[in-house]
Amino acid sequence: MSYSAQDVVPISEARARLTELSDEVVAGAEKLLTKNGSAYVALVDAKKLDYYHRLENEHASLVLLTEAETGLRQVLAGKRVSNADLLKALT
Repeated sequence: MSYSAQDVVPISEARARLTELSDEVVAGAEKLLTKNGSAYVALVDAKKLDYYHRLENEHASLVLLTEAETGLRQVLAGKRVSNADLLKALT
């Protein structure tokens, strides 16, 4: 996402405008706060943040499912040993 100049705010200025910036964020804007001229933190609506966290968790679940599927395909193709066979070989 790109930010417009009005969405980039020095953190020193944000202190004085926190209520105003918060209202803009709740209305749909995202604010990028800078410190010493570099991106530092962002102000994002709490509902949107919850949505981002749900997306992140869903993505992690999909990655794990993909890894599990890959592992099962490798076991079925004889490219990997099962846990039971591994434990049997180790004992």
